[in-house]
Parts: sequence; C-alpha cells; structure tokens
Amino acid sequence: RHGFSEGLMEEAIATAFGVDITLVQRANLLISDLGLVAKISLNEGNAGLRKVKITLFHPIKPMLAESVQNVDEVFKVHNGMSSLEYKPDGARVQIHKSGECVRIFSRRLTDVTESLPDIVDLVRQNLHANEAIVEGEAIAVDIDGKPKPFQYLMRRFRRIREIEQTLKEVPVQLQLFDIMYLDGQQLIDLPYIERRRKLAEISGKIQLTKQIFTSNIKVAQKFFEDALANRYEGLIAKEPNSLYTPGVRGKKWLKLKRVPDTLDLVVVAADYGYGYRHAWLSDYYLAARNIETNEYEIVGKCFTGLTDDEIQWMTQQLNEIKLSQQGRTVTVVPKIVLEVAFTEIQRSPTYESGYALRFARIVRIRDDKAPQDVDTVQRIAEMFERQFKIKSNSNGN
Repeated sequence: RHGFSEGLMEEAIATAFGVDITLVQRANLLISDLGLVAKISLNEGNAGLRKVKITLFHPIKPMLAESVQNVDEVFKVHNGMSSLEYKPDGARVQIHKSGECVRIFSRRLTDVTESLPDIVDLVRQNLHANEAIVEGEAIAVDIDGKPKPFQYLMRRFRRIREIEQTLKEVPVQLQLFDIMYLDGQQLIDLPYIERRRKLAEISGKIQLTKQIFTSNIKVAQKFFEDALANRYEGLIAKEPNSLYTPGVRGKKWLKLKRVPDTLDLVVVAADYGYGYRHAWLSDYYLAARNIETNEYEIVGKCFTGLTDDEIQWMTQQLNEIKLSQQGRTVTVVPKIVLEVAFTEIQRSPTYESGYALRFARIVRIRDDKAPQDVDTVQRIAEMFERQFKIKSNSNGN
C-alpha cells in the first residue's frame, strides 16, 4: 500500500490552522498552490479561503470523465440528450492568457510552455480576449493534419533543448473544448452549452473539438465510428447543462473509447530484468487508487509493451524517485503513470486490492497524467463484476 500525499497535506493544513477541510480542498482545486492555501489559512482563516477564486497563471485542477462502455449508456446517464465531442489522442492542456503573456499547463499542472512555442503564437494571434483560461488538447498531426499517436507528441515534452528540431519533426495542432475564465469573469458555474458558446466567440482561427448535440442513438453511434475512423481515441460526452467542477471525476462528463478497455495505473515498484536487461528496471508493479483509503494498491505486474529506449528512460526516472531497494526490487514514489491493456481481471489473494490483471501489456507511458488521476480499485471491481456477468450470460447461466 502506498500513500496519497496531497490529501494528507490538505488535512495537515486544516488541522494546523483550524480551518474547514472542505474549504482547503476547494481552494486547492481552484489555484493548485498548497503553499498559498496554507498562507491564506494562517492569515485569513475560513473567511479568506471562501474568497479564493480562479487566478490567472495558477492552474485549475481539471474536470475528469468517467468511462462508459457504449453509446446506450451515455444516453441513460445523461437523460436522453448529450453533447458528443471527438476525443483526440493528445495531451490535455490548460492555457492562461493575459495580454501578450501566455502560459500552458499540462494535465498534471506542470508548466509546458517552452515545449509548445507554436501553440503560444497561435493563442496570441487568435484568442480574442485580454484575459482568458481555456482548455483543449494538443495533438501531434501528420502532413495531412490527421492525428498521430500520443507517443509522437511526447517527444515535444522530453526534448525541450532540441525544440527547434522537434517543431519540424512533430507538428502540433490545438483543439479547444472549454473555457473557465474570461476577462475577469469566472465561468465554471455556467452551463456547458454557455461556456462552449463563449469559447466559440473568442477562438478565432483556433479549432474547436468536433461536436454534435443529439438525442439519437444511431446518430451518436455513427459519430463515434467516424471518430475512430479519423484516428481519434473515441468520444467525450458532456451533459449540456453541466457546470465545470475542478478535480472531480463524475458522470457529467463521460468517455467512450474503442474496446478493449485499458487502465491508467501508477508504478509503485520495479524489478531489474534478466539477460541484456539486467541493468534496466523493466518489470513494473502497477497500482490503482483506493478511493476509500486514498492509498495505491497493486493490481498486477507487467514487463511487456515498451521499447528498449523507453525502458532505459523509465530506469532513469525510477532511480530518481527511488525510496528503497531489496534485492532486485526497487520501491519508488508513486509518480509515473502507464496505460495498460489486459485480457481479463481476476480475483487475487496475492494483492491487497483483491484483483489482478491477466496478460497485462503496457500501451504507453502517460507523462500527461498525475498519480491521483489513475483508475481506482472501485472501478476495477465494477469492471470485474461486468466481466463476470458477461461470462455468466455466455455460459447460459
């Protein structure tokens, strides 16, 4: 089991300064700066925390989507009407603009402005607002403008010193999908359809994600199939009147992807390999987050799917966050997220989570995701139950 530090820090601030934990959490979701939240708690107490609002160049914790299995489920959850949008296989970005100053933050709230100078120029020239915070996806594209796999985009973020070269090698397109702040006005409490309208009014030549509003299942299914045919990852479905809830994963936003399903899991330990991999950390212990305890619990081990270059990169990164070593096994700070495919979820007496992934294979390294964004033990339990029902039905039970 592995600790979940940010929640503990919020609790520590609340306890140390005698303030309401829910106000501490809300403030941190809006400005993502625990140091500043602690200072406000100390000097101004609950009254100061209640005044905290979205602030330019302090990234907002992103709103997150729950997974669904099919289009039918979307309409059941959204009461028959939904906004459907293409989901690019890119990196989610949050862009802050004040006059000519533009900063770009990743999904993990890291400043990635230097990796995306072309996006900075695009925003300066086309976003018709003095002050704004908008959200979108940065996507690697080919010469025809069609999306390329996520791994191509990651070259931008890993090779900052060679950015002039990677600008030519990896052209990037920006597609916007939301706006949270505009010229002094906080917009997160507006319905999604109003936020989208305001975004369209100021976006200039910047693309918005392709979108339809529909209550027709056949239309939605065709839209989903078209997204996959055009190299998109799937769809994001948004309840038209939903508010923007920072840091919350809920059913107001749903994601529908190509099957088979994958899980985002965090590496909590790794083993050195054998043979020519003896000097590399190549076998990874993967963990999901338990919502009830805010701890990471192992759900499997995986050693396939990465290239030799990626394994060497992983070895370097893991050694930098090493906590301890026993024999060939290195325990690390839960930080690096991997997207993992598998054939089946099984019950497991070995792991504290109670589950294990069968034939797990790494799909890609998710540099854009933070450990708190990984899938949960509770979601894995739901997937196991759904899988069990499907098996039972196929066996005629």
